[in-house]
Amino acid sequence: MFKPKGPYCQSCGMPLSKDDKGGGTEADGRKSTAYCSHCYGGGRFTEPEMTADQMTEKVRAKMKEMHIPGFLARSFTKDIPTLRRWASR
Repeated sequence: MFKPKGPYCQSCGMPLSKDDKGGGTEADGRKSTAYCSHCYGGGRFTEPEMTADQMTEKVRAKMKEMHIPGFLARSFTKDIPTLRRWASR
């Protein structure tokens, strides 16, 4: 239904333009072009054992906190399992 504009995190789906830190970081300190700072830092995932289903629930809970209606949260998160991080699992 809705896709964020521009690049978005390949783990949680957040538009990288909304990341207050400008994105995650690679091991050498460069900004990641694929992952946000909430999901990735220092060249590794912040929650490496998390599953796509757990990420979907985490993002939906965050959206609920932000008072985003449930039907929109479900729409925004339905593609999380197809993002790069999860598609290779």
